[in-house]
Amino acid sequence: MVKVEVRKGQSVEKAISIFKKKVKKSGLMLELRKRSFYVKPSAIKREEKNKAILRNKYKVLKEKD
Repeated sequence: MVKVEVRKGQSVEKAISIFKKKVKKSGLMLELRKRSFYVKPSAIKREEKNKAILRNKYKVLKEKD
């Protein structure tokens, strides 16, 4: 869980911006978005395979130059 304490003399807006940075860094929102609906295991495997193919494709193109 992400927590931010508002210190004495610190504005609430600054605390909110620190909170947003911590949430983004922790990846909490990405995980919530992924878990918002059920994804079949075969669909996850397919997506990972396609990502790996793209990574390999870009790696080959980068090495070619």
